[in-house]
Amino acid sequence: MTNDPNGSKVLKDFWLLINSPPESDKKIAKLASDRNASLTKPPGALGRLEEIAIWYCAWRKDPKVDILNPQVIIFAGNHGIASRGVSAFPPEVTAQMVLNFENEGAAINQLCRVAGASLDVHSLNLENPTKDFTKDAAMSSVEFEECLVSGWNAVNQKADLLVVGEMGIGNTTAAAALASALFGGAVKEWVGRGTGISDEGMAVKVLVIEQALKIIKGKHLDSFELLRQLGGREMVAMVGAIARARALRIPVILDGFICCASAAVLEQTKSGLLDHCIAGHLSSESAHKNILSLLNKKPLIDLSLRLGEGSGGALAINILRSALACHSGMATFEEAAVSKE
Repeated sequence: MTNDPNGSKVLKDFWLLINSPPESDKKIAKLASDRNASLTKPPGALGRLEEIAIWYCAWRKDPKVDILNPQVIIFAGNHGIASRGVSAFPPEVTAQMVLNFENEGAAINQLCRVAGASLDVHSLNLENPTKDFTKDAAMSSVEFEECLVSGWNAVNQKADLLVVGEMGIGNTTAAAALASALFGGAVKEWVGRGTGISDEGMAVKVLVIEQALKIIKGKHLDSFELLRQLGGREMVAMVGAIARARALRIPVILDGFICCASAAVLEQTKSGLLDHCIAGHLSSESAHKNILSLLNKKPLIDLSLRLGEGSGGALAINILRSALACHSGMATFEEAAVSKE
């Protein structure tokens, strides 16, 4: 078990959430839908913005609500698999980028500022990378639980929208390995260029993932065990944070491939566990489109981003804010004395 004195309670709450997750409020959804139908616009004129607003209201249990306190969390972790040459950058870059986040010099800092979102950065034992998953499980059970607890505790209970992002050299390889183990198919279909590796680097990524999958082949591991075997600390923490958001009825904007591969662990464990999540964007990482399709999530934007850091999710915050601003701020036909006919 985790050494965190509150860890046992968090883990108990986590598994309670997995087994009995809160659902959106159907009565509130109906009220929000009725309000939407009465607003001064032709039916459906705001397209997906209308769907988003009703979905959001149902989770927040308020038919007329605004987004006031969005939170972005970046989890950073280092990967033992990076020693195999799967990234164009060395592992030292993870810590360097964390410092850049803290000094407000990264893209995510600027996107959070524009979106009016708070930004929290959590480094997860960067001095000790996870194990090379071609030789051993990436994390021990204790490490895994500690990261779940870290993610769970990182969520601000007063937040009304959450984006989780990551930083970790080598984590596109871990995400591709996890996705391949969760969904099957040829490994090469899950492998992308990540930080911009060469064709030779792509071949190495495929090889190390195939080696890892041979180790676990036939073991019938559940989704969480696959995450422990193949994932990274930041990936586990994202799962913990997304689950905590569900417990608090905080809607979540999913970021790119790594975030979605991590989140898929929840959906593969229990169908519907990602109902409180919306896909922020479609990244240029080749397998992201595939995993979004498997998760039945339609991205809000497609700008060929592949930065990570929660950048695509943060960029989508203003789309959700706009949806709610229209839904809650527009006048109804009756209020504006506008004829509907």
